Amino acid sequence: MGKREERAVAIPWSDDGGALDGLAIDGLEDDAVGVVVAAPHPLYGGSMHSPVVNEIAYAARNAGLASLRFDWRGVGASAGEPSGDLADAIADYTAALDHLVATVPGAVVAAGYSFGAGAAVAASAGRREVRRLLLVAPPPAMLPGDALAAFPGSVLVIAAEHDAIAPPADLEPLLGDLPRARLAVVADADHFFGVGLAEIGRLALDWLPAET
Repeated sequence: MGKREERAVAIPWSDDGGALDGLAIDGLEDDAVGVVVAAPHPLYGGSMHSPVVNEIAYAARNAGLASLRFDWRGVGASAGEPSGDLADAIADYTAALDHLVATVPGAVVAAGYSFGAGAAVAASAGRREVRRLLLVAPPPAMLPGDALAAFPGSVLVIAAEHDAIAPPADLEPLLGDLPRARLAVVADADHFFGVGLAEIGRLALDWLPAET
């Protein structure tokens, strides 16, 4: 099968016909696992074109998996007004998750970067389709601890060595009681990964095909 290109998708979001703007890549197999990737905080420039979000989506493509990344409400071509409220982010992520579940018959990996990581964990609570979590630089204060502790699948957290927003030392205790969780620290990087972007892609590519 040849190179799979991204295609634009509209993700139904509201009862009045509003939609979130998204980019999807098909999996290599009909039963391919799917990965939903959420962007950083919408009020601080977070969008589906974030280099970290791109890196995760392309790692999924290189692993033969399907992926869907999307813009939060009010960002880019997505309907609505921008919001930094976590409840709104959970609703947006849930809409993207529902869209992917309806189009990909395999299991789902919920992924997110920074603010998007917290939304990914919260939106995955109780969703049997979501088998694994891939979280990049999740701020500890934004992680729903109960939902993370109750998650039954495997978890990969990628942190930056010099991250003042999501310090590895603060993330490690949150994963201590999760038997299938791994913390990978990217050397010399900070929260924005001006350094270490390729390492995120390598870590994701190594981890994503496992257990699929």
